[in-house]
Amino acid sequence: MRALLHTWLGVYYALLIKRSFAEHIHVHHGYFASWIAMVAARILGIEYSMTLHGSDLLLHSAYLDTKLKHCKFCVTISEFNRRHILEHYPEVPPGKIIVRRMGVDPGNGGIHPAPVPHGGRLVMLAVGRLHSVKDHAFLVRACRLLKNHDIHFACAIAGDGPERASLVTLIDDLDLQGEVRVLGHLSRQQLDARYAAADLVVLTSRSEGIPLVLMEAMARGKPVLAPAITGIPELVLDGQNGFLYHPGSLEDFAAQVELVNRRKSALGPLARAARQHVLQHFNREKNLAAFCDLILANVSPTPPSRPVEHNFYENPVLQ
Repeated sequence: MRALLHTWLGVYYALLIKRSFAEHIHVHHGYFASWIAMVAARILGIEYSMTLHGSDLLLHSAYLDTKLKHCKFCVTISEFNRRHILEHYPEVPPGKIIVRRMGVDPGNGGIHPAPVPHGGRLVMLAVGRLHSVKDHAFLVRACRLLKNHDIHFACAIAGDGPERASLVTLIDDLDLQGEVRVLGHLSRQQLDARYAAADLVVLTSRSEGIPLVLMEAMARGKPVLAPAITGIPELVLDGQNGFLYHPGSLEDFAAQVELVNRRKSALGPLARAARQHVLQHFNREKNLAAFCDLILANVSPTPPSRPVEHNFYENPVLQ
């Protein structure tokens, strides 16, 4: 039923796009928008392409074989994703799958908002939507293990979402009210202050592409700890510019935190390496330019034969 509805939406968008004389459609994410783009492109007799990130490939890949068959090319954000596509869809020509990394604005490395007082404790920060796939419950349980090991720490979880109430309940049940706080949504200025105060930025997701939150932390020269899943090891080089733990292992997560706590005063070179890695490989300006070059290299538009009658920005649906 969803596919049928999205097919009708593809027809509708084809009518809208026809007025602009577009010759190529690129769609970000492989969810229903890519099906709509595929239908619209086939009706119009033009080409389309798409970008695959994380869950749209690894968790919710409905009809992806069909979308890959009909797209001119597919951009994905990690070498892990590219290998996954070629392994699971062997009929796809390898040259059709192209890696272009995402990125963040690395700034100048000199952002120093007023820190949040923490009384000498190891300060951990987690940033992200409070959703089950982010598995903040794992983080809370790991904090209970750290407390059992007599580690002096504070953990702040920034973000909001459907899991908030259950996380607060879990914090109470595990007697972690003095160590773990759920902060809710923060403004950019508030988040900058939390980053500045953090000794370690942690991520506990069960599925990811390459998380922007890790890039942001590393661009600020902050040590990070994340699971060794999907494309994360392409960003976080274990022991060189950050730390990885075995997915699902509370014990390994806690052991890595204890290692950071012991080495906290000697992590300067690692923090500088983290920022340098982001500058070199995950710089938004550089990677956006590379993505634009890719589009220009693969799309050869010809001028419309008559003036464009439709203003894209005046259509609320397309906005």
